[in-house]
Amino acid sequence: MTGSGTPSDRPQRHRHDRETDGQTTDGIAPPPKPVARRLGACLASAALVTATTLIATSCSTAGEKAPASSSATAPLEPSKGTLLGHYYGDGTVDETDARIGTTPAIHLNYYGWEDDWSASEATLDDLSSNRIPLVNWEPFDVDFDDIIDGSLDATIEKHADGAKELGEPFFLDFAAEMNEEEGWGGHDPERYVAAYRHVHDVFDDHGASNVVWVWAPNVTDSADAPEAMSYYPGDRYVDWTGVDGYNWGTSEPDFAWQSFTELFRDIYGELADIGKPIIIGETGSDETGGSKAEWIEGIVPGLKDEFPLIKALVWFDVDKERHWQINSSPATLAAYRRMAADPYLAP
Repeated sequence: MTGSGTPSDRPQRHRHDRETDGQTTDGIAPPPKPVARRLGACLASAALVTATTLIATSCSTAGEKAPASSSATAPLEPSKGTLLGHYYGDGTVDETDARIGTTPAIHLNYYGWEDDWSASEATLDDLSSNRIPLVNWEPFDVDFDDIIDGSLDATIEKHADGAKELGEPFFLDFAAEMNEEEGWGGHDPERYVAAYRHVHDVFDDHGASNVVWVWAPNVTDSADAPEAMSYYPGDRYVDWTGVDGYNWGTSEPDFAWQSFTELFRDIYGELADIGKPIIIGETGSDETGGSKAEWIEGIVPGLKDEFPLIKALVWFDVDKERHWQINSSPATLAAYRRMAADPYLAP
């Protein structure tokens, strides 16, 4: 994170408080708040490449690095531009799409360990409506050693079978933001990687080849915890890398306003070295400390000029901890509508 005025002791933004808003199965709760960090397509087009690339991406070996460029060969990767996604926390899908002025390609929802996300109304409706589900699967209250030793295979197998039955490709973001407050596996990269790989292997064994695996750390690391890249499960286990990050504005003392490119520049360099398409799994900006409308207007130029490997971006549309929602002001909504209509986000 840039900006000398950004403190390293920012209060954390809790990802889930088990409250439900009708849009998620396991409630909404935002991801951890960033702290100072040292780390410096249309759906049709995506579907065309999926059949050949699901096999190709499963053949790389852990630890190998793909070229630092993307050639539209990963599952669900658009042939050009970036897919826009949305978390519907401030209205129904229909209400929000009308507010946006278009239909985002990706729909984010959150689920707990036992939640049957493959049979959820949101997932089924997304697939029938030509949206791509982004399943954020959070293993709350789960001992990762129990995942690793197979004690929880019955649950994993149930999810794998459900995923296979869907028959269509979708994003699965398992245990995201492992480097921040959630600390999946106790901030132990070895334990986290072993658990992630085990879940992936069970899905493979059950033929759930339509799952597009996302690995998405937070844009900042917890203090005194291992850095994000130490949790990377390996190329064979990841189809898309990702990152979650927010501009928290200046509503608390010493907070620094960050532009879209300032927020993601450092970690983008590390993710780009892997060479896979990148998804911003959650993002948003507050209104305090700068122009949120200008922040939004900087997204498409930033994607084009600095972040060509970012192939999907998901907005966290909810008023929680900060004014992340797209209609937090008339200027913000107008800027968001212009951004959503940009051909780069509607390839």
